[in-house]
Order: sequence, then C-alpha cells, then structure tokens
Amino acid sequence: MSFVNCSKVCVNDSNIKGGGSGAFANEDIKKGELVETGIVRRVPINGHYCPYVFTWSKDRTIWAIGSGCSTFYNSSQNPNIHMIRNLDHDTFEMYALKDISKGEELTHKYKSLGWRKCFIGLNNI
Repeated sequence: MSFVNCSKVCVNDSNIKGGGSGAFANEDIKKGELVETGIVRRVPINGHYCPYVFTWSKDRTIWAIGSGCSTFYNSSQNPNIHMIRNLDHDTFEMYALKDISKGEELTHKYKSLGWRKCFIGLNNI
C-alpha cells in the first residue's frame, strides 16, 4: 500500500477568486468516500506567514508540508471535503462531505482560518 494516493484528484486553475491553483475531482465521488491519502513532512517555518503549510500540532507550534494535491485544496465556508489528520503518524486522509461530480473543485475549511495571519480576509470566502 502506498503512503500517498491522489489518483481521484487533479490540479487546475481554481474557480475561486484569488484561489490560484485548485484541486478538482478526476471522477465522481460519493459522500463519505476517501478522496486522498497522504503524508506530511514537518518543517521549521512560521506558518502564520506561509499559507502552504498545515497546522500540525494541537498547540499550534508545528507546521508541515503535505504530499500529493493536499496544498492545492482551497478553503470554503461550504466545503465538500474534510481532512482528518493523524498527528502521531504524520498522515492525513481527505473524505467527501457530499456527493461530488467529476470536474468539481474540492475545498475544505482550513482548521486555522480564524487565527493565522496569512489567512486574514479569507474568513468570508
């Protein structure tokens, strides 16, 4: 079994204003279905100023870069996927919160949206 599987996802230009690149469904995905699995690498960086890293500790002091398409999922107040982090094993899984059509942009609500400086202004997106 591979640590990383993002075969159901591709990266293209986002449909979200200011979203840059975004993750999109390569196929129809059913609610509850596993969308992507991956690993992270912990990095010595200040995540308050870098939007491309994940919060990787409960005390908000450890940051990590994700594998696969994980860094291309844009944030939404109405997300269609949810990330489950396994902080002890440095892995994550993305699951569909609803049925997703092929070609639909995949979004999740950033865990740190309300307190990271790099996300100021994204709370209303």
